[in-house]
This record gives sequence, C-alpha cells and structure tokens, in this order.
Amino acid sequence: MPRRAITLGGGGPAAGLHIGVLEALADHEITFDVWSLSCIGAWVGIVYNQCDEGKEVEQTYQFFRDGVFRDDEGYKRFPINTVFGPDWRANIDAVNKFVSDPKNYKDFQWQPYRMFDYVQESLSIFFDHMPRGEKERYRKLDEGDLNRWILNQVMAPNPFIRYLTSLMYLSNFNGLSKINYPDSDFMKKIKFEKLYAKKDKLIFHNAWNLDTHELTFFANRPMPVTNRPEDSIKKRLGGPITAESLCACSALPFIEETVKIDGTTYCEGALVDTVNFEGLIEQHGDKLDEIWISRIVDSKQIRKPKNLHDALANLCQLFAASVGEDDVRLFKYHVKYDKPQKWTGTVVEIHVPGHINFKWNHSNLDKGRELGRRAAEQAIKTYDKQKRDEGAMRKAKEPLFINEKPEKDDRDWQRLQQEYLDLQEELAET
Repeated sequence: MPRRAITLGGGGPAAGLHIGVLEALADHEITFDVWSLSCIGAWVGIVYNQCDEGKEVEQTYQFFRDGVFRDDEGYKRFPINTVFGPDWRANIDAVNKFVSDPKNYKDFQWQPYRMFDYVQESLSIFFDHMPRGEKERYRKLDEGDLNRWILNQVMAPNPFIRYLTSLMYLSNFNGLSKINYPDSDFMKKIKFEKLYAKKDKLIFHNAWNLDTHELTFFANRPMPVTNRPEDSIKKRLGGPITAESLCACSALPFIEETVKIDGTTYCEGALVDTVNFEGLIEQHGDKLDEIWISRIVDSKQIRKPKNLHDALANLCQLFAASVGEDDVRLFKYHVKYDKPQKWTGTVVEIHVPGHINFKWNHSNLDKGRELGRRAAEQAIKTYDKQKRDEGAMRKAKEPLFINEKPEKDDRDWQRLQQEYLDLQEELAET
C-alpha cells in the first residue's frame, strides 16, 4: 500500500468542502499516514482524527454543525458563527486602563489657537471654491472633497471624537474575537489525547511565530526529519497539538486575537503557507509515495460584496485563495525541476468546481459537504483510471500529477460544473 499524505488547506466557512472530501475518500478506503493541516483544514483534520472509528465523517460534521455554524434563520439577522465572540474581559480591562490613563485626556485641554487654525483651514477650502470673477461660478464641492473635509477639519480636531477613536484603535486588545478558551466546553469536545495515541499517523499543523518570524509546526508526535538539517527543523517545532496551538493556527490577524504559548506569540500560519507544503516536503517527502491536495478556495470564489459581511469574507478568503494557488504552483515547480530531483511520487489534486459562499450557516456547510464529496469522487475516478497502468507509474522517474486540469478534459467534471450553477442559486437565496 502506498504511503500517503493529505493536505487540508485554509478557507474558513468552506469547511464543509473538506468534510465532503474526507467522506468520499473514506468510502473508497483511501487512508493517509501524514496529515498536513492549516487554518480550518487543521480544525477539520484534527476533529476528524479524534472521532470514533467508523464514525469520523458524521461526528466531524456534527461538531461543526452544532458547535460552529449557525442555523439559516438566525444567520440572516446575526451573521456571525457561534464561536467568534468578543473577548469581553480583555475589552473591559482595556477600556478601564485607557480611561484611567491621564495621558489620554490631553486633547481635552483648551486650545483656542488650534481650534482657530482648523476654522481657517475650513474657510480656505470654502473660499477656494468661490467665483473669482464675474464670469466664474461657484465650484461645488465634490463628494470626496466634502468627506475629506469632514474627516480632517471636523472629526480629527474634535477632542471627543479623537478620544473615542483612540479608545477603539489603541486599546490593548488586538482582535475582534477570541476562541482561545482551552477549558471551555466547546474546546473540551476535542479529545486531543486521542491524537497522541495514533502512533501510525503523523498529524501536524502550522502557525506563524510572531517573535521569530517563521512558520512553526505542532504535531501529535515527534516529527521525523528527512530533507533538512535536523537543527534547522527542531527549532521550528512548537510542541504537541493542543487547544492553544489549534486556536493559534487559525488566529487571523484583526479577526481573532493572537495566541501566546509558553511566552511565544502566534497567529495564523495559512497567511504564509495555506496548504502547508513547506513542512510536508521538508520533513516527510522522502517517505511519501502520494500527496493528495484538498484546497477549498480559489480566486474565482471571490465575489462582489453587497455589504460589510461580504467584504469581510473577501478580506479573509482572497489571501487564502491567492496564496493557496501560488503554493500549489510553487510546490509543483519544485517537485518537477529541483536538481537533483528529491521526490518522484504522485500528486493528486482535488478541485472544487465553482463558488460556494462564505457564510457560516447550515446551508453553506451542507452544500459544501455535497460539493466536496462529488469533487473528491471525480478526483478518485481519475486517479483509479491512471493507476491502472501500474507499470508506467512504477517506472516513472519523474513526479506524476493527476487531475491537474479537469475542466479541460474531464466530462464528469464539466457536468459537475454545470450542476453547480443550481447550487449557487440555492445558496444565494439563503
């Protein structure tokens, strides 16, 4: 049996795609020795691997449905998932510290000359638009000029607005939400000790070390080193997978607070390596025969925002899409052209045919699961077809890439793309 690895990339609310992919792979009894994870892919992969044997897919689905995604009706008027809550304690502490600091009240001092300067600036803008001759007409302020005047001559000098703005942006908290509560009932549902008992599997995820400015890896057991000097890898091992490390790997800046582990501060590693190829090839490439890639977002999924919810989703997903696409291209380039060639295994790509939306609601989770399962079925069919020529695969001295461009030469894929349009319409209605 070939020794396989799977990469589950980042993509937030597209988690259902990963669940569908794993469902199809399990149905075909395709198993993996190495799990390389990042962001939401780490959450799906870790939850999946701690479930009861034979019940992994359904228990993983239920974990996300009941614990993360919100029901459709509730999401319409409260479009936030069920774990992205503000850090109320930190917010209250930050506010108390800010309001009790005398330095933050300097702007409330009486400054008549400064006020007069801003009045003069406003008058200057006004008179610049006045007619200078009999034939000239008053020049109307453009909307952009008016907004700029409001920002700089009305809001910026106002001591009360300056105070509130500083309170919002300069208080001591660094994310809209916090999920790093290791002792919460939600996190306790994940049995991390089950991961440590899996001696036949290596499961690891990345996170970005903000102190040393490099990727760090957390694993369920000591990670072997095959392709790099041992010392250079050892210093990048952050320790075992824990509730804290899992929260660190998805701590997207501004959206979630950073996570401190043993004095070191981390944020999301998918910002740098969405599909976590770096750790996979550096440390395990020599021992792998196949690598299966499940990348759940691409740039075609980014749509015109209709509101702030959509704009925030694009902010999170566009980087994951572009970085993920570049990661796959760079990975394939190195595998093909590195000299001397380090790895000659098989790469199987699982593509997602089209857009799902980026809503944290049950409909999106369910449609994502369906779409991911069908995409994986197509990839498996292509894999089985090429695998029939066992002799060619064994004699190959170069890497074999399977299912690179299904949209060009796979009728099943083309049909799935067309059927996807119906799914898109359903999702738009929810």
